[in-house]
Formats: sequence, C-alpha cells, structure tokens
Amino acid sequence: MKKKICLVNLGCKVNQYELDGIYNRLNDEYVVVSGLEVADIYIVNTCAVTSEAERKSRQYIAKINKLNKDAKIFVMGCASQNNADKFLDLDNVVLALGNSGKGKIVEMLDKTGNAVCPLSSEYEDDFLSTNVRTRGYVKIQDGCNNFCSYCLIPYIRGRSRSRALDSIIEEAKLLSLSCNEIVITGINVSDYRIDNKPALKDVLLSLKDLHCRIRMSSFEVNVIDREFLSAVSQMPNFCPHFHLSLQSGCDKVLKDMNRHYTTSEFLDKVRLIREYFDNPAITTDLIVGYPTETEEDFDKTLSFLQEVGFADVHFFAYSRRDGTRASHLVDINGRVIKDREQRLKEVVKELRQQYVSSFIGSSLRLLVEEDADGYSKGFSENYIRCYVLGHLPSGEIISVKGKSLYKDGLLCEVEYE
Repeated sequence: MKKKICLVNLGCKVNQYELDGIYNRLNDEYVVVSGLEVADIYIVNTCAVTSEAERKSRQYIAKINKLNKDAKIFVMGCASQNNADKFLDLDNVVLALGNSGKGKIVEMLDKTGNAVCPLSSEYEDDFLSTNVRTRGYVKIQDGCNNFCSYCLIPYIRGRSRSRALDSIIEEAKLLSLSCNEIVITGINVSDYRIDNKPALKDVLLSLKDLHCRIRMSSFEVNVIDREFLSAVSQMPNFCPHFHLSLQSGCDKVLKDMNRHYTTSEFLDKVRLIREYFDNPAITTDLIVGYPTETEEDFDKTLSFLQEVGFADVHFFAYSRRDGTRASHLVDINGRVIKDREQRLKEVVKELRQQYVSSFIGSSLRLLVEEDADGYSKGFSENYIRCYVLGHLPSGEIISVKGKSLYKDGLLCEVEYE
C-alpha cells in the first residue's frame, strides 16, 4: 500500500509554486494530498516574512502531531532557513531543509537532521509545476538585492538570480494546455535579467501568443516606463493588474525603510500606467507602524492612498525581524498600530468600492474558480472578485456584466452571445 503524504504550504505564491513542483514529483510514488489531514508523512513549506508567520509555521507542527502522533515531518523553506533548530526541537520533525535544494526533498525522505545548505548564487531550476488549481504559476526569479531595512528575505532567500528564458517558456506552454491564466511570480520579478540586463519585458513578450491570460504577481516601480508599458499594452493576453509595492505613503518613512523611490515618483508611474491602460487595477502592499512612523506620517499615507486611487491595498503590521537594519529600533505601541490599522481598513474599503463600482454595467472576463453559497466566483482580468448566481464550469473564462456591489466584489450576470 502506498504511503500517504501531505503537503502543507505557508506563505507566498513562490512557496506554493515550489510545493506544486514537489507534488509533481511525488504523485506516482505516494498518495498525495494538500492542506492538513491525516497522513504518514508531512512536508511543511514554512514562511518567515513576519515573526507571526514564523510562529504559525511552528504551530502547524503541533497541529500535525495531534492528527498523527507517529507522523514523520519534513520542514523546509524560509522559517527553517532562518532557524532550523527551532523546528528540530519539535516532536516528529525528522529533517529541516532551508530554501536551497528544496527540489531534492523527494530523494531526502529517508534523511534526518539539519540539512540547511548555503544559498545558491545561481537559479535552481529544480521545479516543473503542474496545474493543480484553476490558475497556474510560473516562477521566473528568486532572491532579492534590495535590502529593505525591515526585511529578512535577502538573508533567507539569497541574492537575486534569474531563470533561463527557455525554461520559463517551456513551462508556460505546458501550463497553458490545462489552465486559462498563468501568474508570473518570484521574490522580486522586476529584477529579472538576461546577461545581467533587465529583461522582464522579454519574458512577457515571449508569452504573448499563449492561449491563456498572463498576470504579474507584483512590480517594483523602477521597472515601469514607456517602453515597458508600450510593449505589454499590445499583448492581447496581458491582465491590466499592476500590484506595485509601496509600503508607506510618506517619503521620510520610505527613506528609513531603504525604499528607493519617493511618493512623487510612485505617483508618476501610476499616471503613466493609466495612459496606456483604461481603468487598470492598481493594488499595493503597505506596512503599518514602522518604528519611525509618526501620526503625521501615517496621515500622509492615508492621503496618498486616496490620491493614487488604489483598487485594493494589502496591509499588515510591522514585524521586527532580528538581523535586519530596523531591528534595533523601538517598536510602536501595539494599541497605536491597531488604531492605525482600523483607520486604514476604512479607507481601503472605500477605495475598493469606488474601483469596483466603476465596472457596474461593464463587461468583464471572469475566470471561474469555485462555487460557494450558491454562487460561482473568481477574478476578472483586472482582479475584481466576481460573483454569479448558479454553477459555472471551474477553470473556464466567462463573459459577465457587472450589476451591483456584492460582498468584497461585484455581483455579475453571464453575458450570452
């Protein structure tokens, strides 16, 4: 009888992509499941972007041990790269692997101990993801050279390195046979290079003839210029969704964070995008309560969000990470951060509703992902969550028309030709 192996992902889409690649290798040898259920073996891909994420990674081990007190648990990823011993001290954890060599974990299921290796200076092209969900992911880059003052990623993912273009195209073509949308992902995809020259545009243009939508996971503002936008705006399958990492809407705080742009430069890039795309989705990430952020700084951030007119904002509280340049700073009182998060939540809700409302009466192309409470739901090309009453085939792209605001998105009806 085949052993049952359970794959558990914590953290970002890059982690998910890598775990999907492991799934592809295991599928013929084991009964493979994902999520959290009873199994003989568990592979847990951990996250360390915040201290809370690292704590949750360790908590998952306790949850697994409640399911099966005799389980064999293999841990890998960012949290174990940061501190493998904290996992090896937990019950039934037999191996701790970091970020380097993840693709070889299938051959290491008989190993034990600390297997955290030095981070590679070259892109490790060890994965070939299969489409195990309605949306496919292709990783094109790993690591980061930015060294933002709050971030551990350059230390636990290593320096920026890019995947060979031929390998990217091969995987994307394969995925396009089984899914209608591919997301281009990586740790800092804007730093994708060929022969040490910026080449993100080359990646996207190489995928323009695929019969599926192409969506970018994120952008740094430095990659946005007229040449880039002119190229991607001509792609028939490019999704007009620009997730531009901001982190703060105050220039002083941006400088303290070691972010290499000003709010004025950021806004100029947003306006440039809107020259080439009609009502694109501009979304972002924001850190609340960076140690040097004053009330005045936070008010500037709220005003800047409204000036930009973001379609949505993902925000989270600052988390001290030992080893970063900001780790010596004094944290802001937690109650102050909670208050700022609540104020921000209201602004973000208003911005999201303003953007979604602008598509009432408009046609959208919905990628159907799941059924819930009698509705089919998924995302449009510009990342509006759409709801349609009744059952629609999962994985298909359906033409719909926006009718009214509904929950966190738009209630739609199918447009029949």
